[in-house]
Amino acid sequence: MKISKLETIPLNNRGLLLRVYTDEGLVGIGSPMNYEHGRTVARAVEDMGDYLIGRDPLQIEDHWQTLFRSSYSRQMPILLSALSGIEMACWDLLGQSVGLPIWKLLGGSVRHSIRVYGGAGGATPELAAASARKSVEAGFTAVKTTPFPHPVRPLETPAGIDRIIAQIAAIREAIGDEIDLAIDFHRAASPALAKILLRELECFRPLFVEEPTKAMPDTIGPLRELAQSTSIPLATGERCTTRWGFREICETKAAAIIQPDIRHCGGIREMRNIAALAEVHEILVAPHSAADPLGIVAAIHAMAPTPNFLLMEYGGGGGEGFFTEPLKMVNGFVELPQKPGLGVSISAEGLEKARHQGEWRLRTMRRHAEDGNFSDF
Repeated sequence: MKISKLETIPLNNRGLLLRVYTDEGLVGIGSPMNYEHGRTVARAVEDMGDYLIGRDPLQIEDHWQTLFRSSYSRQMPILLSALSGIEMACWDLLGQSVGLPIWKLLGGSVRHSIRVYGGAGGATPELAAASARKSVEAGFTAVKTTPFPHPVRPLETPAGIDRIIAQIAAIREAIGDEIDLAIDFHRAASPALAKILLRELECFRPLFVEEPTKAMPDTIGPLRELAQSTSIPLATGERCTTRWGFREICETKAAAIIQPDIRHCGGIREMRNIAALAEVHEILVAPHSAADPLGIVAAIHAMAPTPNFLLMEYGGGGGEGFFTEPLKMVNGFVELPQKPGLGVSISAEGLEKARHQGEWRLRTMRRHAEDGNFSDF
C-alpha cells in the first residue's frame, strides 16, 4: 500500500479535515490543528506530502521521525499541527488495514470508557449558573468555565475580584458538590492577579485551574511559583508540542495536570509518549480538544491505554451531524470506538455543511475598554 494523495478541507469550527488516499482504495482521516492559520497548516501538509506520496503509510514512526527531524526548528506549532494530522491519518489506515481500532494497536485499553467534561459560561453569574446546569442536565459530571466574560487588568480592584469570584460561586451553587468544576484562566491573568484569585477560589474546591497565567511554551517560572503557593491543582499544556515541550513542566512539577492537544502535540503516539513522561512524575493527563470531534476521537484512542488519564475536553461534541454514527456520551462517559482505525466515518452531507466557505480571518485580540491595551486570552 502506498500513499497517493493528501487533501485538506477547511471546516467552520476552525479545524482542518485531512484525507490521506492510498493506491489500494483505503482513505485515512486526520485533524491538523487550524484555528487562525489554516492556509499555512494546509500548505505544510502539502509540503510534507511531497515526501510521503509513493511511500508506505504504515511506516508511521519512520515518517514521523523523518518529518520531525528534517525541520530546522522542530517545535514549530504549524509544522507539528500538519505532522499530527498526518500521523493520525496513518494510524487510521493501519487500523483499517488490519481490522482493529487504534487503541487495540496501542496495546489495548485500561478502561472501557472515557470521562469527558462540558462547558459553562455567561456574561453574568446567573447566566453562567444556568449554562452549568444545562451541561449537567446533558449528562456531564464535570464542567469547565472561564470566569472572565470581560478583559481583566493585570491587577484588579476588589470589586473586580469579587465579580470574578461571584461567577464561580454561582456555578458551584448551581451544580452542587457532586459535580466537578474546572476553571480556565486562559492565560489572561498576570502572575500577581492569579495568586490572589487562586487563594479566593480554594474554598470552591475546583478540580483544577487551567492556564492560570502565561506558561509554557513562553515561560515556566510563574506557573511553578503559583503551583507552590496553592492547594488547587494547576493544569497547562494545550499550546505545547511533543514530549520535549512538556519535559520541564513535568520535571519541575509546575502543574499537576498536563493538557496536550492531539492535533498539534505530535499526534496519537506522541500523546502517549507525553503521557508516559507525565506518569513517571505522578502527573495526570486531561487532553485539550476545544473545537473538533475528530480530534476528540483520536484522543480517546490515545487515552484508552493511558493509566494516568483524568478526563478530557468534549468541546467539539460527539460529531452529531458530521459523523455518520456520532459518539454517545452517557453519564459523563464515552465508550471506546470498536470499528477499525479511528472508528468513525464522515457524512458527505455533514461535511458539506461543515465546510468553511468564507475568507480566512485572523481572530482579533480582546482589548481593555479604558485604554485600548491588549488583554491576553
